[in-house]
Amino acid sequence: MFPKPPGTTGDGRVLRVGPALLRPEPDACPLGRALRARPLIKAAGRLPAKPVEDFSFNPLFALLDAVECEGRSLEEAAADSANFRKCTPVHIAWAREAAAIYLAARTAVEARRSAEGAPLRRVIPAWVVVDALKQPDARGATQYEQTVWGRQYASEDGAVREIWIPSLGTVKSDRPDVEIAAVADVLLNGVPSRTPFDAPAIPLPWPRTRPQRVRIVGVGLLDGTTEVVDWTAEEAERRVQEAGVETALVAVVEGRDARPGRDCVRCAALPVCRAVPQVPGLLGVDAVPRKRRGLSVTDLRVYGDCPERYHTTRVLKLRDGRAENTAIRRGRAVDAWLNARHADPAHTPCRVVPLPDGLPELEDAEQPEALAMIRRHRAHCPFDGMPDREAVQPQRRLVAYDSRADVLVVADCDLVYSDRGGMVVRETKTTTGSYIPPDGLMSRYPQLALAVLLVRQGILGGDERRSRVELEILRPDGSRLEELDPHDPRTVARARAELQTSIAGWAADRSYLAQPRPETGCASCEVHRWCATGRLNGVHRGDAE
Repeated sequence: MFPKPPGTTGDGRVLRVGPALLRPEPDACPLGRALRARPLIKAAGRLPAKPVEDFSFNPLFALLDAVECEGRSLEEAAADSANFRKCTPVHIAWAREAAAIYLAARTAVEARRSAEGAPLRRVIPAWVVVDALKQPDARGATQYEQTVWGRQYASEDGAVREIWIPSLGTVKSDRPDVEIAAVADVLLNGVPSRTPFDAPAIPLPWPRTRPQRVRIVGVGLLDGTTEVVDWTAEEAERRVQEAGVETALVAVVEGRDARPGRDCVRCAALPVCRAVPQVPGLLGVDAVPRKRRGLSVTDLRVYGDCPERYHTTRVLKLRDGRAENTAIRRGRAVDAWLNARHADPAHTPCRVVPLPDGLPELEDAEQPEALAMIRRHRAHCPFDGMPDREAVQPQRRLVAYDSRADVLVVADCDLVYSDRGGMVVRETKTTTGSYIPPDGLMSRYPQLALAVLLVRQGILGGDERRSRVELEILRPDGSRLEELDPHDPRTVARARAELQTSIAGWAADRSYLAQPRPETGCASCEVHRWCATGRLNGVHRGDAE
């Protein structure tokens, strides 16, 4: 029997698993997935409404339904504001463009198949594999369901079933075999069903023709590229068995281990989860009646540039696919090399390791500065004189829940290591910019303020007196290592003030309006093509670091 977490309502009699829950992800929480597979278990109390649409595909699917189901033109559908409820202007512009790309891709595919017979028609009732039990089983379940997500199509006689699964960028070509096989399983064996969000699926009394062929079509909404899996019923059955779909389903519903991560933000058990440190008041703001959110320092940085850009890129995950600027690529390449070096269990100091000839992520002209930064790191490598007993964790993720703000805080630290019983958080920054005085570091790098408060709260454990936060700044012509004491009252007070200043606007915002700033500009923004405000601004962003 699944142990229902305290503070939740409902029961676990329905087990519902979609392909995404089967996707192998090292950072996923097994207990959280098992809870998500029980849709009738909810957090106690009514969930507050979201002030702005936060699911990218909702306006897109509204437009496509108007065209494919109601016979309206895309222009008519795009003129209907009912299809864009709570959407920001950039979200609306993206949805209009994505709908045109999707429809063009479907038209092209159907045209190529015209010799095969009549075109496929849109199917509205969801296909669901439903296994209803007469009595609750050992898990307390009375109904098992397998679902899919996407846009369903079928031939008139039901012999062919097809699903289109859109991706926000280019077509996703790396879906795991178990995920693809699980989709095929539902196309092959699912029945048209009513699928209420908070109740068991209800099979409809329609003729149930088992298809002879199933197709899974991935489509990229940025360029209309497609990738097709086309299987006969017999091949689909074999693929389902080979991929171990049934074993994966059991593993999901049986998950019990808790592993903190980004998925915690939507978990009904978060307020009582012992695996997630509870730090009420961490952010210094109060909760407002809205859906729980996650927050990282990158979120704050992007929000500070422009609220619309934050909502579009960080929440909706929409980007136009342009290449990142040199500073970002260089910083990522240097970080990747340092992470690989600091994962060395032998703790070999970087000063005795030969410099690489080049970093694979960079072009020839970008190499000299990056390699010079790596060379400068040798003076500050934590492995110098480090005893073998010390623990080192590159890219350690810290997660904490501020129940007062109802926000999950996620911090990906460049490096966490132990030092004589204490715990050290080190952030490494690459720059060609000007010198920053010590009292301005937390303002420039809010992750330092957050790290100070997390260490101060004992999130990392260890001897608090020996714990600290470090900032390593690498330049082509020099380097420096700064230390911040998380137990110095003045440092802690400054960290709280800096973090609260950064968070105040984000915490209260309910509209995410574009706010272009002349010093940052808009022309190189990842959502510039959909942002009318940004196009009017017309200022070019520099090589931000």
